[in-house]
Amino acid sequence: MAGPVTAAAGTTVLDVVAGDRLLPVVVLDDAEAAPPLGAALKAGGLRTVEVTLRTRTAVAAIRALADHTDLVVGAGTVTTVDQVEQVIDAGARFVVCPGFSAAVVRRCQEHGVPVIPGVATPTEIQTALDAGLSVLKFFPAEQLGGLPMLKALAAPYPGLRFVPTGGITTANLRGYLDHPSVLAVGGTWMVAAGLLAAGRWDDVTTLTAAALAAAREGDR
Repeated sequence: MAGPVTAAAGTTVLDVVAGDRLLPVVVLDDAEAAPPLGAALKAGGLRTVEVTLRTRTAVAAIRALADHTDLVVGAGTVTTVDQVEQVIDAGARFVVCPGFSAAVVRRCQEHGVPVIPGVATPTEIQTALDAGLSVLKFFPAEQLGGLPMLKALAAPYPGLRFVPTGGITTANLRGYLDHPSVLAVGGTWMVAAGLLAAGRWDDVTTLTAAALAAAREGDR
């Protein structure tokens, strides 16, 4: 498996995400599992992780990952300004949202923290452009029509980059990543809930390494 990797000095958060091309999206029920999860992801070659605010322990898990690993830790499923404050205080270095909230985006920008809001329509993209954003989450990707829909949405906006998330797997990620508008893809299969609950860290590492190899295959 690949060894631990860290970001070079001067590299931005979005540079690291773009370099990995793969963003694991984690739902973690036990904050104590955060450090071994971080170690498993790094052993698989990744430098980034998104912890979603879908559990009561999510903020504690973000703090544990930020304190005990050198991964670039982000917070996902952020929907309120109060959550922005909580996750940044916990050490989150970027924020991902399921949809667009002007208040959430503004607060992240005030903190100087990259924010990637979810979009599904041209109107939402225009709103994000007006807010000064250039990287957006296309969510839920497969349910919205997958790569053909993303191509159609991206065509009028050549300067925008997207992070498709929702229904992405090792089997279909390459198609997304081959499109020039795609910065990276988000996915859950390498950090599936069953693997985390059972503490199957070796399996997380194996799946991560395989996914990362597939993600980078066309970039060689």
